[in-house]
Amino acid sequence: MIKEFNINFTEKEISLIYQKVKDYPWDSIKDLDGWEHGTNKKYLKELCNYWITKFDWSKHELEINKFNNYTTNIDGIKIQFIKVKGSSANSKPLLLMHGWPGSIIEFLHIIEKLAHPEKFGGNENDSFDVI
Repeated sequence: MIKEFNINFTEKEISLIYQKVKDYPWDSIKDLDGWEHGTNKKYLKELCNYWITKFDWSKHELEINKFNNYTTNIDGIKIQFIKVKGSSANSKPLLLMHGWPGSIIEFLHIIEKLAHPEKFGGNENDSFDVI
């Protein structure tokens, strides 16, 4: 079954995420230079600091929610996807997929260009139904 949805994080959910990041047991990660043994601790701390001080949740929610979002269940796994019908009646389906640790954010800047190339100087007949 396919269901429509919008991303809508509550302040409570965001606060819980911030708290988990702030409370991370940093002493459990060794101070090693480089990346030979996994994530570099200094880099990870910088990334986490960005998440709790600068990341704009509402901006990204709006950016994702401007598209038609859906969920479905495939082999017991809940899958979230976006579907945008291309401009042409003959648009071909194009499935964009990401793996871990990727996210849908990677594709947000190209979805409109693929579905509606005429808005960006391209030809409508080159459009895709982007999923």
